[in-house]
Amino acid sequence: MLEPEALAAFAALSQETRLRIVRLLVQAGPEGLVAGAIGQAIGGASTSRLSFHLTHLEHAGLVQSRREGRFIIYTAAYPALAGLVDFLMRECCQGHPELCAPGLSGGDPDQPTDRSTAP
Repeated sequence: MLEPEALAAFAALSQETRLRIVRLLVQAGPEGLVAGAIGQAIGGASTSRLSFHLTHLEHAGLVQSRREGRFIIYTAAYPALAGLVDFLMRECCQGHPELCAPGLSGGDPDQPTDRSTAP
């Protein structure tokens, strides 16, 4: 991932509703979710509001959609999300990537980050 793509992705994720949608779709897995289920899960967002946010995430490359009959299924774009993490971790720790491993351990995302242990 190049810097302009990373900036677009971070801009899309910097809004609370869009961040919640991406986290929800990551949890849903490759099966994804229909728009109505996404709206309910994030607090009953209106159709137009949800459509706005999903379109923004699709343009940033973080969400993909597919049609199944009458429904549109949304999924997280896992390669793009992995690319974003790779962009951040590239050339990590002055050539010592093993120092970055604790940050990739998959801790509880709902807990505050302890910044006192940062190198």
